[in-house]
Amino acid sequence: MTDVVSEGDAGRSTRTLRAELALKALRTDLGSPERLRSVLEQALVYGGATLALVYAPGDRGDQLCLIESAGVPRALYGVRDSYPLSGGSPAADAYRAGQPRWLGPAELTVLPGARPAPAGDHWLAALPLPPDPRGGGCLVAVSESPGGFDTEDRKCLELFAEAVSFPPPSDAGESEPLPSSSFRLAMDSGRVEVDDEMLELFGLVPDEFDGKVETLLSMTVPEDLPTLMSVVEADHMSIGERELEFRILQPSGEQRWLRLRARLLPAADGRPSRLVGTVADASKLRSGGNEVARVQRLAAALATAGTVHDVGQAVVTALRRPLNADRIALAELEGDRLVVTVLDPPEPEAWPEVWRTEWRSEWPDAPVRTMPTLEAALREGRAAIWPAGTPLEPALADVGPGGLAVLPLPAGGRMAGACLIGWDTPHDFGPDERALLTASAGLAGQALMRAHAFDAEHELVGMLQRTLLPRRLPPLPGAEAVARYLPTTAGLEVGGDWYDVIPLPDNHVALVIGDVQGHNAQAATLMGQMRTALRAYAVEGHPPDVVVSHANRLLMGMETDLFATCCYVDVDMAEGTAWCVRAGHLPPVLRHPDGTTGVVVTEGGPPLGVITQADFPMSPLPLQPGTVVALTTDGLVESSELEMDDGLNRLAGQLAAADPAHLGLVADALLADANRGDDVALLLMRYDGLDLRPLRESWTVWRVPEAVRHARRFTRRTLRAWGVRDEPDAVLLIVSELVTNALVHTDGQVRLDLTLINDRMRVAVADASPRSPIKPTSIGWEATGGRGILLVEALSGTWGTVPVSGGKQVWAELPLIEPVGD
Repeated sequence: MTDVVSEGDAGRSTRTLRAELALKALRTDLGSPERLRSVLEQALVYGGATLALVYAPGDRGDQLCLIESAGVPRALYGVRDSYPLSGGSPAADAYRAGQPRWLGPAELTVLPGARPAPAGDHWLAALPLPPDPRGGGCLVAVSESPGGFDTEDRKCLELFAEAVSFPPPSDAGESEPLPSSSFRLAMDSGRVEVDDEMLELFGLVPDEFDGKVETLLSMTVPEDLPTLMSVVEADHMSIGERELEFRILQPSGEQRWLRLRARLLPAADGRPSRLVGTVADASKLRSGGNEVARVQRLAAALATAGTVHDVGQAVVTALRRPLNADRIALAELEGDRLVVTVLDPPEPEAWPEVWRTEWRSEWPDAPVRTMPTLEAALREGRAAIWPAGTPLEPALADVGPGGLAVLPLPAGGRMAGACLIGWDTPHDFGPDERALLTASAGLAGQALMRAHAFDAEHELVGMLQRTLLPRRLPPLPGAEAVARYLPTTAGLEVGGDWYDVIPLPDNHVALVIGDVQGHNAQAATLMGQMRTALRAYAVEGHPPDVVVSHANRLLMGMETDLFATCCYVDVDMAEGTAWCVRAGHLPPVLRHPDGTTGVVVTEGGPPLGVITQADFPMSPLPLQPGTVVALTTDGLVESSELEMDDGLNRLAGQLAAADPAHLGLVADALLADANRGDDVALLLMRYDGLDLRPLRESWTVWRVPEAVRHARRFTRRTLRAWGVRDEPDAVLLIVSELVTNALVHTDGQVRLDLTLINDRMRVAVADASPRSPIKPTSIGWEATGGRGILLVEALSGTWGTVPVSGGKQVWAELPLIEPVGD
């Protein structure tokens, strides 16, 4: 087969492409019985066949013998176990000529030795297989579709014929060791080889077992013996694989459910030779001995299912494996739309293409009216079952080509949703299964309604929590930051964990994380107040210890019994330095550029709101380009099973193994095993450093008559030292105006700060007055002042004012026309 590429796909159908992808997805080894069985099952799904068989030459070379089959019983169409190579059968003709044969009902009735087919009119295809050491063979397919195999059916069957590879002859492997819990039965002698694990399932001791199959059959519960005999007697079993469950009576008198999976292998002449398979303990699936036990287990699981997703997983666990279903979908009914909440298996390629291409939301959803079959089932309110071959709309037909069950989920006098269960190979719906599906639908509907209400309340709580946290983190110069917040799933109370990233002047940034005691509305309100207070104190320009001290005094005056913890880190992006202040909170965890990690040992103060006059010492943090700073709350590192120190060490180990280049993926990985019994906040920052470090100089302006002239002279010397050959007049004018305003309109100390980075000059003048300068709306010709701010605005690219330590800083930036010297 050729690879699936875009240029060659233009004229090919979707079904043919899907058949190719299905073959490529087969993970079993070439030549294995499992792969051959899978190829035939795919032929049923994509080739429009109800029965598919593979024949190969026998050892004597005069017959085509049946190797494997899939689909409905071949007796329905009069298909044989073997055909003479010299005869006139379609299989022999296709094998000898090397060309496929496509026969309709009229052609089949005139074949030599044709048997009457109880199934009525049908079509038959025989396709030669590629040559191999065994001599090739033939793929035979049967269809009951009106008109037989269409063009796409034929293309798909040709693909599957090319993909057939044979298992080793039945004589091979006689001396190979048996796999776990397996057996090998000789059909002619009744002797059976078993391993010790299988004997343990039957409650037998190896030394006491006589090797006869009758000994094992005698332990079977009488009601299950006829079904089991149909497997171990060659006359009743077709070549291929079978699976069933049966009960045995153990020596203790108790019953045990066992599951048998067996394959009947042919001899050289095509007749049954050996039965090989495995036996497993099925008690967990059928502990009660009937469908009542399954319903009881489902009811118990749904009783503890808190969310819609939990309900879906409980239904999948209770139904998919016991029913041997290939896929299950659970959907909520919201108005006239079905919103799918659980898909099992979750891989998109396991579901119909229309689910992946036409439906546009993250989970597939569509109006119910677009699927009339499903709409009718929901309207009737009863479980509906459609066997293989039933014509259905594409969105449903491919969910269960071998059989589809639709379970409306009733609750409170209306439909809560629907559950779709599909099989790939033809499935026989027994009365026990129908009863199980009906009972499960009622239980799942009630649970879905409860879970939907819980999810709605939980979403409301989560929305409230999200409004109290930053909607997005700001871009940082020389760094990248990501944050995650997970609310607790234990109850509906809003939590008090928070985080914040605060850009500050002069390429500083503050990282804050905290936790308010409790999980209630009061804790959430206090959390919002503390986050706002810390941000306000930080923007005012206070050092880290003063910011935290102010927040502590504020909380002490709020007349609340709650306290809060926080960790505040001030990072200088230009210098690569950071100062950390802890108030009863976890210390930061650092990941260094070489991959080593460590929990930072810093001195901390008490929680906020405990002691009015508390000290909050600052501790330095070493930062190099590539360092990752991790701040978190105790929900991530502490639980009833995990001590905090062990949790911090585990966090450090996970951080060491992560790739800091993808910080979002690192955060997601760290939260994978989070304790959902408590809120979790996580803040990560990777310090990269500025591409170009700024040049800075400061000057304290003395209140003397020559102060402005001294400030201009300081500016000239600084620019000359930085390599600026011609001092721009605009810079000197801005310095003069800002210094003059500070000296004339304020008292106290005045400081001039000059910064140069990327050919942009920043002039900042700080004073002790909190009042910002006001730009006049209009100035008359007779006015003697007020033009300074207008002049600064005209000369600079941008300007502004920020509070700094009880005063303010007025700043202006402008590009330098003259380049900085080498």
